[in-house]
Amino acid sequence: MNTTWDPTQYAKFADHRGRPFVDLLARVGANEPALVVDLGCGNGPLTLGLADRWPGARVVGVDHSPQMLAAARSLDTAGRVEWVEADLADWDPASLGQAPDVIVTNATLQWVPGHLELVRHWVEGLAPNGWFAMQVPGNHDAPSHALMRATAADHPAADRLAPALQRLAVLDPADYVEALGALGLEVDGWETTYLHVLDPLAQQDNPALEWVRGTGLRPVLEVLTDDAERAAFLADYDARLRAAYPRTAIGVVFPFRRVFAVAHRPSAPRA
Repeated sequence: MNTTWDPTQYAKFADHRGRPFVDLLARVGANEPALVVDLGCGNGPLTLGLADRWPGARVVGVDHSPQMLAAARSLDTAGRVEWVEADLADWDPASLGQAPDVIVTNATLQWVPGHLELVRHWVEGLAPNGWFAMQVPGNHDAPSHALMRATAADHPAADRLAPALQRLAVLDPADYVEALGALGLEVDGWETTYLHVLDPLAQQDNPALEWVRGTGLRPVLEVLTDDAERAAFLADYDARLRAAYPRTAIGVVFPFRRVFAVAHRPSAPRA
């Protein structure tokens, strides 16, 4: 289903959401790439960080959400990035007119059907000495998601909500390492569980709910167009989240597992 994204809601907890991107890019060793592509660029600040890191590069940000791209363009007052609206399931590196030296995709592939085959296609389009870097959430079984499914199952609109709760398979790091290594790339894969401390100043009523409102809860809320249905869902889900993520003296501790892979195409084929 097509989801309408809210850049303002997504931007809450921007530091926490941006940290995996920074950790991912730390493993990319490109020095002076000519073309850098961010697939699933969202509202833009992280893509602009790519332009800061490689000021001589042509930087392209691709996203399917017109709302996110509008926010990105408003940030990019100097016009440093080419912002492209496209569905990643249909996007082709050949559309760039030159082989990319760096392809980055951050917290996006979990929304893209058949993404492993797409990754193989994108990697085949890399320039010699090119880099591919990806990060996906690995938290399908976390309380935030499990409780969302449980709340939906108990809701009168359970049948209508079921499609909105379907999530695509995200693999373990070893699977991505094997798939990329089979293409002749040097691969580094890992996973990290971040312990985000949300809302340490106690300015939000339920920070865990605010977090998922910007991502995984979006498709559910789009189904619940009736105000009473939506209010009933949110009240139930809110109570369950409070029990799973209680406020502590330092804020709400929100564990979040993420899966990473960085692949490098050597200039010369490996022997």
